[in-house]
Amino acid sequence: MNSDELDAEQFERLVIDELDLLPDDMVDGLENVIFVTEDRPEDGSLDILGLYDGVALTERGNYGFGELPDRIILYRESLLNLCSSIDELKEQVHVTLVHEIAHFYGIDDAQLHDLGWG
Repeated sequence: MNSDELDAEQFERLVIDELDLLPDDMVDGLENVIFVTEDRPEDGSLDILGLYDGVALTERGNYGFGELPDRIILYRESLLNLCSSIDELKEQVHVTLVHEIAHFYGIDDAQLHDLGWG
């Protein structure tokens, strides 16, 4: 798919829909996290599908009130570049959301790989 096929607003709607389909026990524990969609990573590459930008739950320590929210970012052009259909895009958005949410919970890439999500 190319970026003309799904504009930023349509992509954001698709991400919200996929987020709504995730299990409650996965999403309910997300504290001070916002979900963001952007066209591309800062380096301009299409290699990164998503990013967890924050402090993992397991590393928070004295994390308290007034902290800026952590962000989970999904990159529209990267995901569209990887997928050839809307169904494939939905699946990849789902996998990317799970992957980045796992980072929030302190699960690293090696553990995700072992669990079949890497």
